[in-house]
Amino acid sequence: MSNTEVPEDVDHDRRRFFGSAAMALAAAQLGMMGSADAQTKTSPLPAVKPGTNTSFASLKQIHAGVLNVGYAEAGPADGPAVILLHGWPYDIHSFVDVAPALASAGYRVIVPYNRGYGTTHFRSRKTFRNAEQAAVALDVIALMNALKKIREATIGAFDWGARSANIIAALWPERCQGLVSVGGYFLTSQKAQKSPLPPPAELQWWYQYYFVTKRGELGYTKYRHDFAKLIWQTASPKWNFDDATFDRTAASFNNPDHVAIVMHDYRWRLGLAKGESKYARLERRIAATPVIAVPTICLEGDANGAPHFPDDSPYRKKFTGKYEYRVSKGGIGHNLPQEAPHDFAQAVVDVSKL
Repeated sequence: MSNTEVPEDVDHDRRRFFGSAAMALAAAQLGMMGSADAQTKTSPLPAVKPGTNTSFASLKQIHAGVLNVGYAEAGPADGPAVILLHGWPYDIHSFVDVAPALASAGYRVIVPYNRGYGTTHFRSRKTFRNAEQAAVALDVIALMNALKKIREATIGAFDWGARSANIIAALWPERCQGLVSVGGYFLTSQKAQKSPLPPPAELQWWYQYYFVTKRGELGYTKYRHDFAKLIWQTASPKWNFDDATFDRTAASFNNPDHVAIVMHDYRWRLGLAKGESKYARLERRIAATPVIAVPTICLEGDANGAPHFPDDSPYRKKFTGKYEYRVSKGGIGHNLPQEAPHDFAQAVVDVSKL
């Protein structure tokens, strides 16, 4: 990092272990690799059938910054590190088939619950339940520092997780060996979010406006299970997931901070909720939408029902390093790692070979 301040609750671990490290378009408002879309750079992984796995063999907890983070781990401890980040309304089970595939290829795979999900919890009741983009991205840096041996990692992510992954790749490239981003480039600012979208695009964000109201907060609190299932159905209209698959993830929404985190994320985006001053300088860096120079593979599903760009042309110029764009075929929706785990895992392997 060059001249960006890191809040003290993250930076003290980093200084102790590493010493002083040197540190696009607003896509946040608004996946099986197609054989004709790109050529694989490495030997292909064995086929991974979606739904092969239902749980993780190893679940752990660790203090990291302001959080005690719950995370799954797979693969050899001395393998090249891969960090996989989920979004809303999803959880670590989006990678339940990806993680063992990568572990079998020799990677050390870390899959953390985001703040407000699963067993991740705040270490103090006094900590502000903040979901602004800088805070959530720094959770990943804090986790890497807490795990100590993770100096750099390949980061694969979608939805909220892709936003954090993009931020790390742009501002801490020395910590990101490669990036796999479903949906492209996600750095944005509250100012950018003030620009209205065409009506059809605004309609896709109906829940964002629902959440800024007290009724929306109460509604999500009362019906979060049904609400999340509706989002799954609309974001992945061709994915025939069963109740058991959904319920495994929905259990993580019972986290006591889940509603507060979801509400703050969407309210902060629209400038209707304040963040924390300690992240202000970092937010200014993010708002400048810096380019991403680390090797990157962007993925998209051919049946994504969530707000997304039809191709990578709106954000392609934001990736200045080695780059590929791949489309997963066969009715793949927004939750690409869980719907097309082979494609996602193969992209993680391939990105280091670009």
